[in-house]
Amino acid sequence: MIQHIASREALEATNRHLLEVSEPLNGVGLAALGSDLDGVSDLLLVQVSLRRTVSENTLSPDIRAGIMERLLTGKIGAPALDVVQFAVRLKWASSRDLQDAMRRLSRTAMFRRAERTGELDEVEDQLFRFGRIVDAAPELSVILDDPTADPEARSALVHRLLSGRAHTLVTELVDALARDTAGRSFTHGVRELLDQAAQRRDKIVAFVKTARPLTDEQQARLGASLGRIYGRPVTTHVEVEPGLLGGIRVQIGDEVIDGTVAGRLDELHRKMAG
Repeated sequence: MIQHIASREALEATNRHLLEVSEPLNGVGLAALGSDLDGVSDLLLVQVSLRRTVSENTLSPDIRAGIMERLLTGKIGAPALDVVQFAVRLKWASSRDLQDAMRRLSRTAMFRRAERTGELDEVEDQLFRFGRIVDAAPELSVILDDPTADPEARSALVHRLLSGRAHTLVTELVDALARDTAGRSFTHGVRELLDQAAQRRDKIVAFVKTARPLTDEQQARLGASLGRIYGRPVTTHVEVEPGLLGGIRVQIGDEVIDGTVAGRLDELHRKMAG
């Protein structure tokens, strides 16, 4: 997650520009735009000196844009090159922020493609379920979260797990995450993907844990209640965890609403111990 205000502002401006550039593109064009920006992010990840040069604020914006134009012309499509040149003209707090922004922008193009085909809900649901699979399999988490693991080996593992079983866009997104976790845990990266997917629909994401499965009606009521609290539509992802004994636990961003029996018992134990 990009934290510095200058980089956040640069990302927001570039994202708006990407939406303008991508407006006339069809599904094929959006797929190419997403793939091209993902490739640029990979390039900047590996070529540290390049990303430092094109994010160096002592160089003029025209020089930075010119470097990328000479390097990328003929290698990526015109829409992606337009977005890249726009981005490098802006001020970034660090070169890593620029590289991470390219990854996020590639996802925006991919999610927009899913929007156009009406598949965004399915993509979001599959991402959530894959994240739960990784959580429940420590041997997978160890490999995918290991910063010293070969990125290509992580990528190969993702393809073995998902190819032919998941939406192609889900495989593409998770593969990009496996190749570059940006210093985050893999599970955290999946949550960022879910947040970004929800943002495309102007929603926020609630991760819900319950002791027993919720009915469709209960899940709809919960989503509506949270929407009234937060003033925006809320998409809920529910995970059943019998150890909670009863009640529900809701996490939205860094905020946690713990109404579980286990949570109340933990709080009682802390008070008794203190």
